[in-house]
Amino acid sequence: MSVGRLYWNALAGQWRGGLVLLACSVLEGVPAFFSGRLVELAVTSGFAAGKPGVGLGWLGVFGGAALAGAFGSRLVWRQLGRVVEPLRDALAAAVVRGVLHDPAPPRGGPDARGVARITQHVEVVRDATGGLLVQARGMIVTTAAAIAGLLAVAGSLALPVVVPVVLALAGFGALLPSLARRQRALTLADEGTAAAAGSIFTGMRDVVACGAEPVAALTADEALDRQAAAAVRVARSAALRSLIVALGGFVPLVLALALAPSMVARGELTAGAALGALVYLATTLQPALRGLAATASTVVLRLLVALRRLAETAAPPGPRPAGESPAGLGLTVRGLTFRWGAAPEPVVRDLSLDLRPGEHLAVVGPSGIGKSTLTGLLAGLLAPHHGEVRLGGVRVSELADRPRHLVLVPQQAYLFAGTLRENLSLFHPEASDRRLAAAAEAVGAAPLLARLGGLDAELGPGAANLSAGEAQFLALARAYASPAGVIVLDEATSALDPAAEARAERAFTARGSTLIVIAHRLSSALRAHRVLLMDGQATLLGKHEDLLAAAPRYAEMMQAWLPPHPSPRQAAS
Repeated sequence: MSVGRLYWNALAGQWRGGLVLLACSVLEGVPAFFSGRLVELAVTSGFAAGKPGVGLGWLGVFGGAALAGAFGSRLVWRQLGRVVEPLRDALAAAVVRGVLHDPAPPRGGPDARGVARITQHVEVVRDATGGLLVQARGMIVTTAAAIAGLLAVAGSLALPVVVPVVLALAGFGALLPSLARRQRALTLADEGTAAAAGSIFTGMRDVVACGAEPVAALTADEALDRQAAAAVRVARSAALRSLIVALGGFVPLVLALALAPSMVARGELTAGAALGALVYLATTLQPALRGLAATASTVVLRLLVALRRLAETAAPPGPRPAGESPAGLGLTVRGLTFRWGAAPEPVVRDLSLDLRPGEHLAVVGPSGIGKSTLTGLLAGLLAPHHGEVRLGGVRVSELADRPRHLVLVPQQAYLFAGTLRENLSLFHPEASDRRLAAAAEAVGAAPLLARLGGLDAELGPGAANLSAGEAQFLALARAYASPAGVIVLDEATSALDPAAEARAERAFTARGSTLIVIAHRLSSALRAHRVLLMDGQATLLGKHEDLLAAAPRYAEMMQAWLPPHPSPRQAAS
Protein backbone atom coordinates (compact mmCIF):
# COMPACT_ATOMS: atom_id res chain seq x y z
CA MET A 1 0.00 0.00 0.00
CA SER A 2 1.41 3.43 -0.98
CA VAL A 3 1.36 6.40 1.34
CA GLY A 4 -1.20 8.00 -1.00
CA ARG A 5 -3.53 5.05 -0.55
CA LEU A 6 -2.87 5.11 3.17
CA TYR A 7 -3.82 8.80 3.17
CA TRP A 8 -7.07 8.30 1.28
CA ASN A 9 -8.01 5.17 3.21
CA ALA A 10 -7.50 7.01 6.50
CA LEU A 11 -9.77 9.81 5.29
CA ALA A 12 -12.35 7.36 3.94
CA GLY A 13 -12.49 5.67 7.31
CA GLN A 14 -13.90 8.90 8.73
CA TRP A 15 -16.87 9.02 6.35
CA ARG A 16 -19.34 9.96 9.07
CA GLY A 17 -17.35 13.08 9.83
CA GLY A 18 -17.22 13.75 6.08
CA LEU A 19 -21.00 13.68 5.85
CA VAL A 20 -21.22 16.15 8.70
CA LEU A 21 -18.74 18.43 6.91
CA LEU A 22 -20.82 18.21 3.72
CA ALA A 23 -23.97 19.20 5.59
CA CYS A 24 -22.12 22.05 7.24
CA SER A 25 -20.85 23.18 3.83
CA VAL A 26 -24.41 23.58 2.56
CA LEU A 27 -25.30 25.62 5.62
CA GLU A 28 -22.09 27.63 5.32
CA GLY A 29 -22.85 28.50 1.68
CA VAL A 30 -26.27 30.01 2.43
CA PRO A 31 -25.07 33.64 2.87
CA ALA A 32 -22.82 33.41 -0.21
CA PHE A 33 -25.74 32.37 -2.40
CA PHE A 34 -28.34 34.79 -1.06
CA SER A 35 -26.20 37.87 -0.22
CA GLY A 36 -26.44 39.68 -3.56
CA ARG A 37 -30.07 38.73 -4.10
CA LEU A 38 -31.07 39.95 -0.66
CA VAL A 39 -29.23 43.24 -1.20
CA GLU A 40 -31.01 43.65 -4.54
CA LEU A 41 -34.40 43.06 -2.90
CA ALA A 42 -33.53 45.50 -0.08
CA VAL A 43 -32.70 48.22 -2.63
CA THR A 44 -35.37 47.53 -5.29
CA SER A 45 -38.33 46.62 -3.09
CA GLY A 46 -37.34 48.69 -0.05
CA PHE A 47 -35.13 51.73 -0.14
CA ALA A 48 -35.59 52.61 -3.85
CA ALA A 49 -39.38 52.18 -3.51
CA GLY A 50 -39.56 54.47 -0.50
CA LYS A 51 -40.10 51.58 1.91
CA PRO A 52 -37.14 51.63 4.29
CA GLY A 53 -38.82 49.16 6.63
CA VAL A 54 -38.98 46.57 3.84
CA GLY A 55 -35.36 47.26 2.97
CA LEU A 56 -34.26 46.84 6.56
CA GLY A 57 -36.30 43.64 6.73
CA TRP A 58 -34.44 42.15 3.75
CA LEU A 59 -31.14 43.20 5.31
CA GLY A 60 -32.27 41.48 8.50
CA VAL A 61 -32.84 38.32 6.49
CA PHE A 62 -29.32 38.80 5.14
CA GLY A 63 -28.04 38.95 8.72
CA GLY A 64 -29.92 35.77 9.60
CA ALA A 65 -28.32 34.01 6.61
CA ALA A 66 -24.91 35.19 7.79
CA LEU A 67 -25.60 33.78 11.26
CA ALA A 68 -26.61 30.45 9.71
CA GLY A 69 -23.34 30.38 7.76
CA ALA A 70 -21.35 31.17 10.90
CA PHE A 71 -23.08 28.34 12.72
CA GLY A 72 -22.15 26.00 9.86
CA SER A 73 -18.51 27.10 10.16
CA ARG A 74 -18.58 26.39 13.88
CA LEU A 75 -19.79 22.85 13.26
CA VAL A 76 -16.97 22.35 10.76
CA TRP A 77 -14.34 23.12 13.40
CA ARG A 78 -16.00 20.81 15.89
CA GLN A 79 -15.82 17.88 13.45
CA LEU A 80 -12.35 18.59 12.14
CA GLY A 81 -10.39 16.75 14.84
CA ARG A 82 -12.39 13.55 14.32
CA VAL A 83 -11.20 13.43 10.73
CA VAL A 84 -7.63 14.77 10.94
CA GLU A 85 -6.19 13.20 14.11
CA PRO A 86 -6.61 9.54 13.01
CA LEU A 87 -4.88 10.50 9.76
CA ARG A 88 -1.88 11.90 11.65
CA ASP A 89 -1.65 8.74 13.77
CA ALA A 90 -1.63 6.52 10.66
CA LEU A 91 1.10 8.57 8.93
CA ALA A 92 3.26 8.79 12.06
CA ALA A 93 3.07 5.01 12.39
CA ALA A 94 4.14 4.67 8.75
CA VAL A 95 7.17 6.91 9.36
CA VAL A 96 8.21 4.89 12.43
CA ARG A 97 7.96 1.66 10.43
CA GLY A 98 10.10 3.23 7.73
CA VAL A 99 12.78 4.21 10.26
CA LEU A 100 12.76 0.73 11.81
CA HIS A 101 13.14 -0.90 8.38
CA ASP A 102 15.87 1.46 7.17
CA PRO A 103 18.62 -0.82 5.76
CA ALA A 104 21.31 1.72 6.74
CA PRO A 105 20.18 3.56 9.87
CA PRO A 106 22.30 6.35 11.39
CA ARG A 107 25.06 5.30 13.73
CA GLY A 108 25.30 6.08 17.38
CA GLY A 109 22.22 8.26 17.80
CA PRO A 110 18.64 8.98 16.84
CA ASP A 111 17.51 9.29 13.23
CA ALA A 112 17.30 13.07 12.85
CA ARG A 113 15.73 12.71 9.41
CA GLY A 114 13.05 10.43 10.82
CA VAL A 115 12.34 12.94 13.57
CA ALA A 116 12.08 15.68 10.94
CA ARG A 117 9.63 13.59 8.93
CA ILE A 118 7.36 13.12 11.94
CA THR A 119 7.60 16.67 13.26
CA GLN A 120 7.50 18.41 9.88
CA HIS A 121 6.03 16.31 7.07
CA VAL A 122 3.35 14.52 9.07
CA GLU A 123 2.34 17.79 10.70
CA VAL A 124 2.26 19.44 7.27
CA VAL A 125 -0.10 16.72 6.04
CA ARG A 126 -2.23 17.10 9.15
CA ASP A 127 -2.43 20.89 8.95
CA ALA A 128 -2.88 20.92 5.17
CA THR A 129 -5.70 18.39 5.35
CA GLY A 130 -7.37 20.43 8.06
CA GLY A 131 -6.90 23.56 5.92
CA LEU A 132 -8.48 21.88 2.92
CA LEU A 133 -11.38 20.59 4.93
CA VAL A 134 -12.03 24.02 6.41
CA GLN A 135 -10.76 26.60 3.89
CA ALA A 136 -10.70 25.07 0.42
CA ARG A 137 -13.98 23.25 0.94
CA GLY A 138 -15.64 26.40 2.19
CA MET A 139 -14.11 28.50 -0.58
CA ILE A 140 -15.25 26.11 -3.30
CA VAL A 141 -18.77 26.16 -1.88
CA THR A 142 -18.70 29.93 -1.51
CA THR A 143 -17.34 30.47 -5.03
CA ALA A 144 -19.93 28.18 -6.59
CA ALA A 145 -22.73 29.84 -4.63
CA ALA A 146 -21.50 33.33 -5.53
CA ILE A 147 -21.27 32.52 -9.25
CA ALA A 148 -24.75 30.98 -9.19
CA GLY A 149 -26.11 34.05 -7.41
CA LEU A 150 -24.31 36.40 -9.82
CA LEU A 151 -25.81 34.63 -12.82
CA ALA A 152 -29.26 34.84 -11.27
CA VAL A 153 -29.02 38.53 -10.39
CA ALA A 154 -26.87 39.98 -13.21
CA GLY A 155 -26.29 37.38 -15.90
CA SER A 156 -25.31 39.96 -18.54
CA LEU A 157 -22.43 41.13 -16.34
CA ALA A 158 -21.13 37.66 -15.55
CA LEU A 159 -19.23 36.94 -18.84
CA PRO A 160 -16.80 39.91 -18.83
CA VAL A 161 -16.18 39.33 -15.13
CA VAL A 162 -15.39 35.60 -15.45
CA VAL A 163 -12.82 35.94 -18.29
CA PRO A 164 -10.02 37.59 -16.22
CA VAL A 165 -10.68 35.14 -13.40
CA VAL A 166 -10.17 32.20 -15.77
CA LEU A 167 -6.99 33.75 -17.22
CA ALA A 168 -5.56 34.33 -13.73
CA LEU A 169 -6.30 30.76 -12.68
CA ALA A 170 -4.70 29.45 -15.90
CA GLY A 171 -1.54 31.45 -15.22
CA PHE A 172 -1.54 30.24 -11.66
CA GLY A 173 -1.87 26.63 -12.83
CA ALA A 174 1.11 27.06 -15.16
CA LEU A 175 3.15 28.26 -12.18
CA LEU A 176 2.33 25.28 -9.97
CA PRO A 177 5.00 22.83 -11.31
CA SER A 178 7.76 25.35 -10.55
CA LEU A 179 6.28 25.93 -7.11
CA ALA A 180 6.18 22.20 -6.46
CA ARG A 181 9.84 21.73 -7.43
CA ARG A 182 10.99 24.59 -5.25
CA GLN A 183 8.87 23.50 -2.30
CA ARG A 184 10.34 19.99 -2.55
CA ALA A 185 13.85 21.43 -2.66
CA LEU A 186 13.08 23.38 0.50
CA THR A 187 11.73 20.25 2.18
CA LEU A 188 14.92 18.30 1.39
CA ALA A 189 17.02 21.23 2.59
CA ASP A 190 15.10 21.25 5.88
CA GLU A 191 15.85 17.55 6.33
CA GLY A 192 19.50 18.13 5.48
CA THR A 193 19.76 20.81 8.15
CA ALA A 194 18.11 18.52 10.71
CA ALA A 195 20.48 15.67 9.82
CA ALA A 196 23.57 17.89 10.01
CA ALA A 197 22.55 19.40 13.32
CA GLY A 198 21.60 16.01 14.74
CA SER A 199 24.96 14.43 13.84
CA ILE A 200 26.87 17.40 15.31
CA PHE A 201 24.90 17.50 18.56
CA THR A 202 25.08 13.72 18.99
CA GLY A 203 28.83 13.68 18.53
CA MET A 204 29.56 16.96 20.30
CA ARG A 205 31.93 15.34 22.78
CA ASP A 206 33.99 13.82 19.96
CA VAL A 207 33.89 17.09 18.00
CA VAL A 208 35.33 19.00 20.95
CA ALA A 209 37.84 16.27 21.78
CA CYS A 210 39.20 16.29 18.22
CA GLY A 211 39.20 20.06 17.91
CA ALA A 212 36.80 19.79 14.98
CA GLU A 213 34.58 22.74 15.94
CA PRO A 214 35.46 24.71 12.74
CA VAL A 215 34.58 21.70 10.56
CA ALA A 216 31.31 21.20 12.43
CA ALA A 217 30.47 24.89 12.14
CA LEU A 218 31.24 24.85 8.41
CA THR A 219 29.01 21.79 7.92
CA ALA A 220 26.15 23.50 9.75
CA ASP A 221 26.67 26.76 7.82
CA GLU A 222 26.57 24.97 4.48
CA ALA A 223 23.34 23.20 5.41
CA LEU A 224 21.78 26.46 6.59
CA ASP A 225 22.90 28.26 3.42
CA ARG A 226 21.24 25.62 1.26
CA GLN A 227 18.08 25.89 3.33
CA ALA A 228 18.09 29.70 3.10
CA ALA A 229 18.64 29.68 -0.68
CA ALA A 230 15.77 27.22 -1.13
CA ALA A 231 13.53 29.38 1.06
CA VAL A 232 14.36 32.48 -1.02
CA ARG A 233 13.43 30.68 -4.25
CA VAL A 234 10.13 29.58 -2.73
CA ALA A 235 9.45 33.17 -1.58
CA ARG A 236 10.07 34.55 -5.08
CA SER A 237 7.64 32.08 -6.60
CA ALA A 238 5.13 32.90 -3.89
CA ALA A 239 5.42 36.61 -4.69
CA LEU A 240 4.69 35.98 -8.38
CA ARG A 241 1.78 33.78 -7.40
CA SER A 242 0.37 36.52 -5.18
CA LEU A 243 0.61 39.04 -8.03
CA ILE A 244 -1.29 36.79 -10.44
CA VAL A 245 -3.95 36.02 -7.87
CA ALA A 246 -4.33 39.70 -6.94
CA LEU A 247 -4.85 40.70 -10.58
CA GLY A 248 -7.35 37.90 -11.03
CA GLY A 249 -9.35 39.18 -8.07
CA PHE A 250 -9.02 42.92 -8.70
CA VAL A 251 -9.62 43.20 -12.47
CA PRO A 252 -13.18 41.69 -12.38
CA LEU A 253 -14.21 44.23 -9.77
CA VAL A 254 -12.82 47.12 -11.87
CA LEU A 255 -14.63 45.80 -14.97
CA ALA A 256 -17.90 45.53 -13.06
CA LEU A 257 -17.57 49.11 -11.80
CA ALA A 258 -16.80 50.32 -15.33
CA LEU A 259 -19.59 48.42 -17.11
CA ALA A 260 -22.43 48.58 -14.58
CA PRO A 261 -23.37 52.31 -14.98
CA SER A 262 -23.86 52.07 -18.75
CA MET A 263 -25.80 48.81 -18.43
CA VAL A 264 -28.09 50.44 -15.86
CA ALA A 265 -28.54 53.45 -18.17
CA ARG A 266 -29.54 51.17 -21.05
CA GLY A 267 -31.99 49.30 -18.86
CA GLU A 268 -30.05 46.02 -19.00
CA LEU A 269 -29.62 46.07 -15.21
CA THR A 270 -31.51 47.63 -12.38
CA ALA A 271 -29.62 49.66 -9.80
CA GLY A 272 -30.36 46.99 -7.22
CA ALA A 273 -29.05 44.23 -9.52
CA ALA A 274 -25.85 46.19 -10.16
CA LEU A 275 -25.34 46.71 -6.45
CA GLY A 276 -26.08 43.01 -5.80
CA ALA A 277 -23.49 42.03 -8.42
CA LEU A 278 -20.90 44.26 -6.75
CA VAL A 279 -21.73 42.63 -3.40
CA TYR A 280 -21.12 39.19 -4.91
CA LEU A 281 -17.82 40.33 -6.41
CA ALA A 282 -16.44 42.43 -3.56
CA THR A 283 -17.56 40.52 -0.49
CA THR A 284 -17.90 36.95 -1.72
CA LEU A 285 -16.39 35.98 -5.08
CA GLN A 286 -13.17 38.01 -4.94
CA PRO A 287 -12.12 36.93 -1.41
CA ALA A 288 -13.14 33.35 -2.13
CA LEU A 289 -11.12 33.14 -5.35
CA ARG A 290 -8.11 34.80 -3.76
CA GLY A 291 -8.30 32.48 -0.78
CA LEU A 292 -8.83 29.41 -2.97
CA ALA A 293 -5.78 30.22 -5.10
CA ALA A 294 -3.68 30.94 -2.01
CA THR A 295 -4.81 27.68 -0.43
CA ALA A 296 -4.06 25.70 -3.59
CA SER A 297 -0.57 27.19 -3.86
CA THR A 298 0.35 26.74 -0.22
CA VAL A 299 -1.75 24.12 1.47
CA VAL A 300 -2.26 21.78 -1.48
CA LEU A 301 1.30 22.23 -2.68
CA ARG A 302 2.80 21.51 0.72
CA LEU A 303 0.46 18.55 1.11
CA LEU A 304 1.55 16.97 -2.17
CA VAL A 305 5.25 17.54 -1.46
CA ALA A 306 4.96 16.13 2.06
CA LEU A 307 3.03 13.07 0.88
CA ARG A 308 5.61 12.42 -1.83
CA ARG A 309 8.45 12.70 0.68
CA LEU A 310 6.69 10.36 3.09
CA ALA A 311 6.12 7.90 0.25
CA GLU A 312 9.89 7.86 -0.38
CA THR A 313 10.81 7.09 3.22
CA ALA A 314 7.85 5.68 5.13
CA ALA A 315 6.68 2.08 5.30
CA PRO A 316 2.88 1.84 5.03
CA PRO A 317 1.18 -1.07 6.74
CA GLY A 318 0.87 -4.25 4.77
CA PRO A 319 0.51 -7.96 5.29
CA ARG A 320 3.30 -9.22 7.51
CA PRO A 321 5.27 -12.10 6.05
CA ALA A 322 4.28 -15.37 7.61
CA GLY A 323 7.86 -16.19 8.54
CA GLU A 324 9.28 -19.58 9.35
CA SER A 325 10.08 -21.46 12.51
CA PRO A 326 13.66 -22.65 12.91
CA ALA A 327 14.48 -26.33 13.02
CA GLY A 328 16.86 -26.07 15.96
CA LEU A 329 19.04 -23.45 17.62
CA GLY A 330 22.20 -23.74 15.55
CA LEU A 331 23.36 -20.32 14.31
CA THR A 332 25.12 -20.22 10.95
CA VAL A 333 26.89 -17.16 9.53
CA ARG A 334 28.20 -17.21 5.96
CA GLY A 335 30.18 -14.50 4.15
CA LEU A 336 28.71 -11.71 6.28
CA THR A 337 29.71 -8.24 5.02
CA PHE A 338 28.34 -4.86 6.04
CA ARG A 339 29.40 -1.23 5.60
CA TRP A 340 27.81 1.97 6.86
CA GLY A 341 26.51 4.19 4.06
CA ALA A 342 29.12 4.93 1.40
CA ALA A 343 32.07 4.02 3.62
CA PRO A 344 34.78 2.39 1.46
CA GLU A 345 35.75 -0.19 4.07
CA PRO A 346 33.20 -2.62 5.51
CA VAL A 347 32.78 -2.83 9.25
CA VAL A 348 32.21 -6.58 9.03
CA ARG A 349 34.02 -8.33 6.21
CA ASP A 350 33.29 -11.85 4.92
CA LEU A 351 32.62 -13.33 8.37
CA SER A 352 31.66 -17.00 8.65
CA LEU A 353 31.07 -19.04 11.78
CA ASP A 354 28.89 -21.78 13.24
CA LEU A 355 27.50 -21.80 16.77
CA ARG A 356 26.17 -25.01 18.22
CA PRO A 357 23.06 -24.94 20.41
CA GLY A 358 24.06 -23.96 23.93
CA GLU A 359 27.44 -22.57 22.91
CA HIS A 360 28.83 -19.42 24.55
CA LEU A 361 30.66 -16.97 22.26
CA ALA A 362 32.42 -13.82 23.47
CA VAL A 363 33.12 -11.03 20.93
CA VAL A 364 36.05 -8.77 21.82
CA GLY A 365 37.92 -5.97 20.10
CA PRO A 366 38.77 -2.28 20.35
CA SER A 367 35.98 0.23 20.87
CA GLY A 368 34.28 1.28 17.63
CA ILE A 369 35.51 -1.72 15.69
CA GLY A 370 31.99 -2.93 14.80
CA LYS A 371 30.98 -5.28 17.61
CA SER A 372 27.55 -3.70 18.10
CA THR A 373 27.05 -3.67 14.35
CA LEU A 374 27.68 -7.40 14.37
CA THR A 375 24.97 -7.92 17.00
CA GLY A 376 22.50 -6.02 14.82
CA LEU A 377 23.35 -8.32 11.91
CA LEU A 378 23.09 -11.47 14.03
CA ALA A 379 19.71 -10.36 15.41
CA GLY A 380 18.33 -9.46 11.98
CA LEU A 381 18.04 -5.75 12.78
CA LEU A 382 20.49 -4.77 10.02
CA ALA A 383 20.46 -6.12 6.47
CA PRO A 384 23.94 -7.32 5.36
CA HIS A 385 25.31 -6.20 2.01
CA HIS A 386 26.53 -9.74 1.40
CA GLY A 387 26.13 -13.04 3.16
CA GLU A 388 23.46 -14.29 5.51
CA VAL A 389 22.70 -15.31 9.08
CA ARG A 390 20.50 -18.36 9.67
CA LEU A 391 19.01 -19.80 12.83
CA GLY A 392 17.94 -23.41 12.50
CA GLY A 393 18.15 -23.06 8.72
CA VAL A 394 15.97 -19.93 8.56
CA ARG A 395 17.23 -16.41 7.84
CA VAL A 396 16.98 -14.43 11.07
CA SER A 397 15.14 -11.64 9.21
CA GLU A 398 12.46 -14.16 8.19
CA LEU A 399 11.90 -15.80 11.57
CA ALA A 400 8.28 -16.11 12.66
CA ASP A 401 7.77 -14.36 16.01
CA ARG A 402 11.48 -13.60 16.35
CA PRO A 403 11.53 -12.84 20.13
CA ARG A 404 10.46 -16.43 20.80
CA HIS A 405 13.68 -17.63 19.18
CA LEU A 406 16.26 -14.82 19.47
CA VAL A 407 16.51 -11.88 21.88
CA LEU A 408 18.98 -9.00 21.76
CA VAL A 409 19.67 -7.08 25.00
CA PRO A 410 21.37 -3.74 24.22
CA GLN A 411 23.55 -1.70 26.55
CA GLN A 412 20.81 0.88 27.08
CA ALA A 413 17.98 -1.15 28.55
CA TYR A 414 14.52 -0.37 27.23
CA LEU A 415 11.86 -0.14 29.92
CA PHE A 416 8.44 1.41 29.54
CA ALA A 417 5.77 2.88 31.81
CA GLY A 418 3.82 0.00 33.32
CA THR A 419 4.14 -2.72 35.91
CA LEU A 420 7.24 -4.81 36.38
CA ARG A 421 5.17 -7.79 35.28
CA GLU A 422 4.40 -6.11 31.96
CA ASN A 423 8.05 -5.21 31.44
CA LEU A 424 9.46 -8.64 32.30
CA SER A 425 6.87 -10.51 30.21
CA LEU A 426 7.36 -8.38 27.08
CA PHE A 427 8.81 -11.31 25.08
CA HIS A 428 6.63 -13.93 26.77
CA PRO A 429 3.20 -12.37 27.56
CA GLU A 430 1.73 -15.61 28.88
CA ALA A 431 4.60 -16.19 31.34
CA SER A 432 3.45 -16.99 34.87
CA ASP A 433 4.47 -14.92 37.88
CA ARG A 434 6.51 -17.89 39.06
CA ARG A 435 8.50 -17.93 35.83
CA LEU A 436 9.14 -14.19 36.01
CA ALA A 437 10.28 -14.41 39.62
CA ALA A 438 12.55 -17.33 38.79
CA ALA A 439 14.09 -15.35 35.92
CA ALA A 440 14.80 -12.43 38.24
CA GLU A 441 16.38 -14.79 40.78
CA ALA A 442 18.55 -16.48 38.14
CA VAL A 443 20.16 -13.27 36.85
CA GLY A 444 20.48 -11.68 40.30
CA ALA A 445 17.58 -9.22 40.04
CA ALA A 446 15.46 -10.73 42.86
CA PRO A 447 16.58 -8.21 45.53
CA LEU A 448 15.74 -5.36 43.15
CA LEU A 449 12.33 -6.86 42.40
CA ALA A 450 11.57 -7.12 46.11
CA ARG A 451 12.77 -3.59 46.84
CA LEU A 452 10.57 -2.14 44.10
CA GLY A 453 7.48 -3.86 45.51
CA GLY A 454 7.13 -7.02 43.43
CA LEU A 455 5.65 -7.65 40.01
CA ASP A 456 2.76 -5.25 40.59
CA ALA A 457 5.10 -2.28 41.13
CA GLU A 458 4.72 0.51 38.59
CA LEU A 459 7.56 1.98 36.54
CA GLY A 460 7.29 5.58 35.42
CA PRO A 461 8.00 6.81 31.88
CA GLY A 462 11.47 5.73 30.84
CA ALA A 463 11.98 4.10 34.25
CA ALA A 464 13.61 7.35 35.35
CA ASN A 465 13.59 6.19 38.98
CA LEU A 466 16.02 3.36 38.22
CA SER A 467 19.76 3.46 37.83
CA ALA A 468 21.45 2.14 34.69
CA GLY A 469 22.50 -1.03 36.52
CA GLU A 470 18.98 -1.66 37.85
CA ALA A 471 17.54 -1.20 34.38
CA GLN A 472 20.06 -3.70 33.02
CA PHE A 473 19.08 -6.22 35.70
CA LEU A 474 15.45 -6.03 34.62
CA ALA A 475 16.37 -6.29 30.92
CA LEU A 476 18.41 -9.43 31.66
CA ALA A 477 15.51 -10.93 33.63
CA ARG A 478 13.16 -10.20 30.72
CA ALA A 479 15.47 -12.00 28.30
CA TYR A 480 15.84 -14.94 30.69
CA ALA A 481 12.04 -15.23 31.04
CA SER A 482 11.56 -15.34 27.27
CA PRO A 483 11.37 -18.66 25.45
CA ALA A 484 14.24 -17.61 23.15
CA GLY A 485 17.04 -20.12 22.74
CA VAL A 486 19.56 -17.55 21.46
CA ILE A 487 20.49 -14.59 23.64
CA VAL A 488 22.70 -11.74 22.40
CA LEU A 489 24.09 -9.41 25.07
CA ASP A 490 25.51 -6.20 23.58
CA GLU A 491 27.45 -4.88 26.60
CA ALA A 492 24.19 -5.48 28.47
CA THR A 493 26.05 -5.79 31.80
CA SER A 494 28.24 -2.70 31.46
CA ALA A 495 26.65 -1.02 34.50
CA LEU A 496 26.95 -4.13 36.71
CA ASP A 497 29.93 -5.11 38.83
CA PRO A 498 32.10 -8.04 37.64
CA ALA A 499 30.50 -10.54 40.01
CA ALA A 500 26.97 -9.66 38.87
CA GLU A 501 28.08 -9.84 35.25
CA ALA A 502 29.57 -13.29 35.76
CA ARG A 503 26.42 -14.53 37.51
CA ALA A 504 24.18 -13.34 34.65
CA GLU A 505 26.31 -14.93 31.94
CA ARG A 506 26.51 -18.23 33.84
CA ALA A 507 22.74 -18.16 34.34
CA PHE A 508 22.11 -17.99 30.59
CA THR A 509 24.67 -20.73 29.95
CA ALA A 510 23.08 -22.98 32.59
CA ARG A 511 19.68 -22.28 31.02
CA GLY A 512 20.94 -23.98 27.86
CA SER A 513 20.87 -20.81 25.76
CA THR A 514 23.17 -20.12 22.87
CA LEU A 515 24.86 -17.03 24.29
CA ILE A 516 26.66 -14.31 22.34
CA VAL A 517 28.28 -11.65 24.53
CA ILE A 518 29.82 -8.40 23.35
CA ALA A 519 32.38 -8.25 26.12
CA HIS A 520 32.42 -5.13 28.23
CA ARG A 521 35.14 -6.73 30.33
CA LEU A 522 37.65 -9.15 28.85
CA SER A 523 36.93 -11.53 31.72
CA SER A 524 33.81 -12.50 29.71
CA ALA A 525 36.14 -14.15 27.19
CA LEU A 526 37.48 -16.48 29.88
CA ARG A 527 33.99 -17.85 30.54
CA ALA A 528 33.16 -18.39 26.87
CA HIS A 529 33.58 -21.61 24.89
CA ARG A 530 35.04 -19.61 22.01
CA VAL A 531 36.14 -16.03 21.40
CA LEU A 532 35.70 -13.91 18.26
CA LEU A 533 38.40 -11.22 18.00
CA MET A 534 37.46 -8.25 15.79
CA ASP A 535 40.44 -6.05 15.02
CA GLY A 536 39.95 -4.19 11.76
CA GLN A 537 40.31 -6.53 8.81
CA ALA A 538 41.69 -9.26 11.08
CA THR A 539 38.89 -11.39 12.49
CA LEU A 540 39.95 -14.48 14.41
CA LEU A 541 37.81 -17.18 16.02
CA GLY A 542 39.02 -19.74 18.54
CA LYS A 543 39.34 -20.74 22.15
CA HIS A 544 40.87 -18.35 24.64
CA GLU A 545 44.08 -20.36 24.98
CA ASP A 546 44.50 -20.69 21.21
CA LEU A 547 44.05 -16.97 20.62
CA LEU A 548 46.59 -16.14 23.34
CA ALA A 549 49.16 -18.12 21.40
CA ALA A 550 48.14 -17.17 17.84
CA ALA A 551 46.98 -13.55 18.13
CA PRO A 552 49.47 -11.03 19.59
CA ARG A 553 46.78 -8.35 19.65
CA TYR A 554 44.55 -10.54 21.80
CA ALA A 555 47.43 -11.39 24.13
CA GLU A 556 48.24 -7.68 24.52
CA MET A 557 44.63 -6.88 25.36
CA MET A 558 44.50 -9.63 27.95
CA GLN A 559 47.81 -8.64 29.49
CA ALA A 560 46.62 -5.06 29.84
CA TRP A 561 43.31 -6.10 31.37
CA LEU A 562 44.12 -8.94 33.75
CA PRO A 563 46.48 -8.99 36.79
CA PRO A 564 49.98 -10.26 36.07
CA HIS A 565 49.30 -13.81 37.28
CA PRO A 566 45.58 -14.33 37.81
CA SER A 567 44.42 -17.54 39.29
CA PRO A 568 41.77 -19.43 37.29
CA ARG A 569 39.16 -18.40 39.89
CA GLN A 570 40.18 -14.73 39.68
CA ALA A 571 40.35 -14.74 35.90
CA ALA A 572 36.86 -16.17 35.48
CA SER A 573 35.21 -13.88 38.05
